[in-house]
This record gives sequence, structure tokens and C-alpha cells, in this order.
Amino acid sequence: MLRAVVDVLRDRAGFAWAGVALVEDTGPEMGEPIGEEAAYPVDFGGNPVAELRVAPGPADEAGDAFLRRVALLISPHCVR
Repeated sequence: MLRAVVDVLRDRAGFAWAGVALVEDTGPEMGEPIGEEAAYPVDFGGNPVAELRVAPGPADEAGDAFLRRVALLISPHCVR
């Protein structure tokens, strides 16, 4: 599931690089970071479980809101 998310962010949402950094270990990533990276906390049950990262960061508030929503949706998939 997480691999599919970073693939979609990279291939369809237009980010040069996307990844999920799990608290326990490194998660999937795709592409080469270009520009400044943006990170979004991924919490599950009130505990940090990962960070959703993209580069370059979103260009506007709509992109920021989209990535916050993605972080929320992937949270149960970041718990091992």
C-alpha cells in the first residue's frame, strides 16, 4: 500500500520525489529529491508512526491540504 502511495505521488501528483519514513525503519521512496523537501507527520492512535515526505514541497494550500489528507489516510498502514 505504501509503495503504491509514493508511486502515485511521484507519477501522477507531480512530485519529483516522494517517500514514507517509518519510525521503525526506512519505508518506500521513489524519485530524486529536487528542491526543498516537505514533511508531514503521520500519527496513529495519537503516536507518531511515520513521516510523509515530498520534494519539491506543495506549491499552494490545496497541495498542502492534499498531502495532510494523504498522511492521515496512510496512517494505519504505517503501523507494524
